[in-house]
Amino acid sequence: MTQPIFLIGPRGCGKTTVGLELARLCQSDFVDTDHWLQTHAGQSIAEIVEQEGWESFRARETATLEAVAAGAGIIATGGGIILSAYNRQFMREKGIVIYLCAPVPVLVERLEASPEEGQRPTLTGKPISEEVSAVLAERDALYREAAHHVVDASLPPAKVVQNIVTALHLACAS
Repeated sequence: MTQPIFLIGPRGCGKTTVGLELARLCQSDFVDTDHWLQTHAGQSIAEIVEQEGWESFRARETATLEAVAAGAGIIATGGGIILSAYNRQFMREKGIVIYLCAPVPVLVERLEASPEEGQRPTLTGKPISEEVSAVLAERDALYREAAHHVVDASLPPAKVVQNIVTALHLACAS
């Protein structure tokens, strides 16, 4: 794989799960930008936001995106990475962008099934279903603007991966 594949979408859409499986199948490297950033910062995202604010976190997120893109492979991004016009353009120019799109009820069900407390602070302070709905309403157009392909992420992860492989005509082992 010569250029990175960026997986974008809201929390709960399966970027990490799908990314890990896609990387395994295609024998490619996998990076989760949130995990990479937290490892290199030695702090959780919640701690960074609490101590430095969202603007500083977003700047770190952009630097992380640039750093990991150089290594190509499969890259799962943070849900808000598309808020920056620079990030949207960078991903479109440097690789292939896949929007893992799922309806609010699916996202809420997944987030409630495996909450990642402390990884990401609440964006709105609202209950999870209201927050997911509000955030998706705000970001869906940005995800679509950034994406080369939109994939239905409400399907089981193996089917999502297969749909990505098919859409991109990737030569992966099965």
